[in-house]
Amino acid sequence: MKHIENPNHICVHAGELHDTIYGGATAPIYTSTAYDYRGEGTNLYPRYFNTPNQVALAKKIAALENTEAGLIFGSGMAAISAIFMAFLKTGDHIILQRNIYGGTSHFVTAEFENLGIHFTMIEHIDQSSLEAALTSNTKMVYIETPSNPLLEIVDISLVAAFAKANSLTSVIDNTFASPINQNPANYGIDIIMHSATKYLGGHSDICAGTVSASQLHIDKLWKTAKNYGGSLSDQTVYLLERSMKTLGLRVQAQSQNALELAQFLENHESVKKVYYPGLKSHPQHELATAQMRAYGGMMSFELHDSIDTAAFLEALEIVKPALSLAGVESTILAPSTTSHSLLTPEQRAAQGISDFLLRFSVGIEEVAIIKADLDQAITVSKKS
Repeated sequence: MKHIENPNHICVHAGELHDTIYGGATAPIYTSTAYDYRGEGTNLYPRYFNTPNQVALAKKIAALENTEAGLIFGSGMAAISAIFMAFLKTGDHIILQRNIYGGTSHFVTAEFENLGIHFTMIEHIDQSSLEAALTSNTKMVYIETPSNPLLEIVDISLVAAFAKANSLTSVIDNTFASPINQNPANYGIDIIMHSATKYLGGHSDICAGTVSASQLHIDKLWKTAKNYGGSLSDQTVYLLERSMKTLGLRVQAQSQNALELAQFLENHESVKKVYYPGLKSHPQHELATAQMRAYGGMMSFELHDSIDTAAFLEALEIVKPALSLAGVESTILAPSTTSHSLLTPEQRAAQGISDFLLRFSVGIEEVAIIKADLDQAITVSKKS
């Protein structure tokens, strides 16, 4: 995996918006929604994604993803839907990985039929499955790796090469990896999106999304995105920029903790299965090692039938049962009732998501404390 040069320097200084009046160490916040339109330059307006704070933060995420440009959105789904609407039209066809974020999957199944957009979802993406799904009107291929919630790893280089060979736009949801652990542009992917609510924000208090790509792709995306109004307030842009300064440090700590905890859970007598690409037992461990710098802070696991899953969640004292993920605090949830609840039971079963699956977002706490909390919760939730 290609090394990212000076990640912490990029997190702190890329796209830096300087305080030219007082010389403050942090970026000023420009909250105006009304700017002087006279003179040369672009008319500034928040919905046009071009206010000073928005532009500065877009430069930072572009630098982290090694792309020419970026856009900042009000949520991950605002970013995803804008990508679909900008690059697909009635009659077009898209190939998608089946095991993706439930919100994305629901958008595809709920909206594409009304829009006249055709789609094929692939169970396991490889060269033969991609070729089998390709049609004369295919325009895009969309993947997510590691996937939510089963941490499936997709060969990014293979997808990028297939897309280029067939004149398709390739898109990846890079949320679980973060730009610290994985840079898809280095492998030829066209468009990289993040739910910035997760690792980029990192403190469970910001809802946002990002897109990174070539200037040509961003220009095309902007023409559609400005019509849907998915921009982010400059106050929140400032908070996200502040959070991203510690992204490298946070992700490094979370990745280290997660690897140790995955090994702990895999060897625990009360745990049935652990899904984590850093484990040698993971079916795509070697692929993950080849295209990721570290394996990230996300995992999923299933407890043995002898453990009452609901009681286990109730018994946790440090790890918080909570929606979302990637905060500095460790959190856990059941995807069947949260992130993938919009899918039918049959759709969840097709993706291998059982009612007993738990998605674990590892925080930055001392790993011994998290181990102890998991262990005591398992002990007290054993069925009599």
